[in-house]
Amino acid sequence: MDVLTRIKRLVVARQVEFTGKAVQERLADGLSVEDVLESILNANAIKKVLRSQSSVRPSSRDHLYVIESPSYTGLWIYTKGSIRRKGGREIYYVFISSKLTT
Repeated sequence: MDVLTRIKRLVVARQVEFTGKAVQERLADGLSVEDVLESILNANAIKKVLRSQSSVRPSSRDHLYVIESPSYTGLWIYTKGSIRRKGGREIYYVFISSKLTT
């Protein structure tokens, strides 16, 4: 299964968590949780994959997935997130969520 499909399945199953920063950014842009999740579900492709080393887990490297796509109302939204394991299950963590200017 490709990564975008895995991310979309996690979104549909509501296995998504937002970091504190992502919540602040979402609220500052007037976006609802549903706007962000709709945008991820509407994505045709992952725009970019970044490799990031966690300061919390220095021995671990994360793949950060950048997605830019519209919500159902047409708002273009930028998200950056990572798939991680928590309590024996996969979770999609959203690190950044913001409205793109058009």
